[in-house]
Order: sequence, then structure tokens, then C-alpha cells
Amino acid sequence: MGALWALLGTIHFLLLPYIGSSSHSMKYFYTALSEPDQGLPQLSILGFVDDQLFAQYDSNTRKYLPRVPWINKVEEEDPQYFDAQTYLSQKYEQVFRTDLVILQNRYNQSGGFHTLQQMYGCELGEDGHKRGFRQLGYDGRDFLIFDMEAGTWTAADVPAQESKRRLEMDEEENHYLKSYLEEECIEWLQKYLDYGKETLLRKERPAVKVTRKAGYDGMETQICRAHGFYPKEIDINWTKDGEVWTEDTLRESVSPNSDGTYHTWLSIRMDPKDRGRYRCRIRHDSLEKAGDFAWEDSASLPVGVIVGVILAVAAAVLFVAGIARYIKKRQKRDYKAAPA
Repeated sequence: MGALWALLGTIHFLLLPYIGSSSHSMKYFYTALSEPDQGLPQLSILGFVDDQLFAQYDSNTRKYLPRVPWINKVEEEDPQYFDAQTYLSQKYEQVFRTDLVILQNRYNQSGGFHTLQQMYGCELGEDGHKRGFRQLGYDGRDFLIFDMEAGTWTAADVPAQESKRRLEMDEEENHYLKSYLEEECIEWLQKYLDYGKETLLRKERPAVKVTRKAGYDGMETQICRAHGFYPKEIDINWTKDGEVWTEDTLRESVSPNSDGTYHTWLSIRMDPKDRGRYRCRIRHDSLEKAGDFAWEDSASLPVGVIVGVILAVAAAVLFVAGIARYIKKRQKRDYKAAPA
């Protein structure tokens, strides 16, 4: 779990286990800095539905702003929506600023560059399964994690124990948080999915291609690439004689394209004599049934054209990755922790 905060640049896609095809999620990410510098905001808030950034706030603009056209539909029901979210976000600036001072004192730190992060949200599975989450990290490490089922908090270290104690004393607040994650959060997620259904609920078929490369040892490597698919969840495996085969395979995680779709690949080493026994099997919501693909078939696949190297990812990923690199650099240079 510690990598959750240290690897903020992979924010999309690191946080939560997959709970089934066609699952949907809403997540909010808060990042507060003790010493804003080089134009970075003291507080930034990013709101995502699935992997799509829909709203953003930062302490430079001091405004809660839409990042996709469909979120503007919320104003039809609530004309004050963005003003209200701006007001709440500005209040959070002071809260996080105060909390950073408290945590520096609790960790016996005098000045320096420090970060406080929060992530909360909910997931709705295709089968109706609901899950909520809230967790906080300090200086790239876990700090507190909320157990929604139990309504209690888990402290990552000794200094976090005091925060755990204070939070659990407020039973009414914990009950509200549990209720929000189970009910209100899911209601907002469903509302946003309806607003953005043209993009969030669409299905785009993967373009698939199998390539091969001869090795120096007489073996060969085949790579099965799937590109341009949506939604994100995809099942891609190599099979041997019709059975799933995991030996000598290497998998890339599913990654976003700049157009909002996804790509991934899976390679396998094999003896060329056995080439006919292997197939790349792909299951995806856009496909009526699983498809099996082989190298000799790849030149005439009817599922689309594979592009080359992906040169850009979503702007939100670049923004967060930039913050993560800057935080890591500053903490390495400026971290000043007093001896325990």
C-alpha cells in the first residue's frame, strides 16, 4: 500500500483491485504541499469517473472547473453546483494547511517540504456490488485507511494513532462517512454515468495484432497487442492447445491512449516448431465472444489498425505525474526529519 502514494504518477491505475467487467468508479484525489513552488498549487483536487477526469480545482485558480462537456449537465438540476464546489474546495485549503502543520509537529519535523494526500470514492460492480474507500498518505507513505464495513480507521504508524483515536471518537462523523460512501457516493456516480453515457458507457472493439521476433537461441517471441479498446477491463491470455498458458509470458499493464481508449500487450517465448499450438485469446465487453488470434492470421485481422508507439496520455496523468516527480525531487533534497 505504501507505493500508492509514492507512485502518484500512476494514479489511475494503481489504487483499486478490479471487481469485474463493466464496473464503474468515482474517485477524488487531493494533494496538498507544505511549500508551493515553481507554480505548483498548494492544493490540487482531481475528480475522476472511471479513468476520465471530469472536474479539477487548484489553489492557483481557486475555482472548481469542469474538464469534460458532460459534467455541465449537472447545472440543469443545480445551477449553483460549481459555486458550491468552489466554496468547499477553498475551505479544504485551510484544512489541509492546518493538518500539514499538525503532522509536521507529530513527526518531530521542523520545516522542509511535505505532502498530505487523500483519496476517496466508490465503485459499482456490474453485479450491483458496492464498495467505498477513503485513505490518507503523508510524505509518500500510508497514514490512515478507513474500513467502511467496520466503520473504523487503520493507522499506518505510531504518529497516526492519535489521528485514529480522534476520528473514532466522533461516531456520528464516521457513521455519516460510511453512509456517504455506501449511498450518496453511488448515487452521484450513477448520475455522472448518465450524464456522460455517450463516452463512459460506450464499447469500442480492440484492434489486435500478433507479431513475432526470432531469438538468438532458436526460440521466438510472439507479442499479442490489443489497442483502442474501451472500457478498460480486458482479459488477454496465451493458450496452448486451447488451454490458458502462463509459462514464459510477460504482460504489460493496461494503459491509456490519448483519445481515452486503452492498449496492452502480452508476449510469450516458444519453440517455432510449436507455433501452431499457440493462440492469443481476448475477451472484452465489445466482443460477443472470445477471439483467438495467431501470428499467421495477424496480417488480415478485421478488427482495426494498430498504431505505433503511444506518444501521449491523458493530460491529467501528465499533470499528476509532474507533481509526483517534483515531490520526490524536493523531498529527497529538503526532507528534514528530527532524530526519533
